[in-house]
Amino acid sequence: MVQSFNLQGVIYAFRVLTRPRLVVPHSVVKDIRDINYQKLKEGGIQTIAFDKDNCLTAPYDNQLHPPFKDSWNECKKVFGTNIVIVSNSAGTSDDHQYNKAKAIEENLGVKVLRREEKKPGGGEALLKYCKTTDPSTIAFVGDRLLTDVLFGNLNGMFTIFTKQIVTEKGDNPIALKLRRMEHKVLEWLLMRGVKPPSHPLINLKNE
Repeated sequence: MVQSFNLQGVIYAFRVLTRPRLVVPHSVVKDIRDINYQKLKEGGIQTIAFDKDNCLTAPYDNQLHPPFKDSWNECKKVFGTNIVIVSNSAGTSDDHQYNKAKAIEENLGVKVLRREEKKPGGGEALLKYCKTTDPSTIAFVGDRLLTDVLFGNLNGMFTIFTKQIVTEKGDNPIALKLRRMEHKVLEWLLMRGVKPPSHPLINLKNE
């Protein structure tokens, strides 16, 4: 199922023009296998949230990408029930009767957040779900700068960018073009020394 038009993404994209650091992640990894979950937990992260498509699964798939199995099990071992998936397909108005969310919860063993607003909007829904007023204790992991990283940074979370996607096969053509553009933008920003927003757990950044 193709995602509907994301008006929130367009609106928030204009904020990036004046504050480009909002799309600079605190940590960049190849994929979730490079995340040190224990280090995050020891550093003060209490909840870890993930995008789904091309971060945990192939686009619009309900199954974990098989090579991620060991890493996913390690994540669940470290964070227990404090793991949540925040997708712009599953758990939103695009997801009829939340059927995709229910299937993902059964297959991956973690909660899919139900909410009205799509990323990069809707930070309040995640904070409410996590039962916290301190967003710095949440790590957000995703493969998109203008949705996942922007969402996390706007809300004061620790952002982790997975630069290698699962597959382009079956993905939204618009998303494909935007992702390629985002990679070039991030490279340009990093070359010019643009830093991510300040965060109390910035020492968790991968070197």
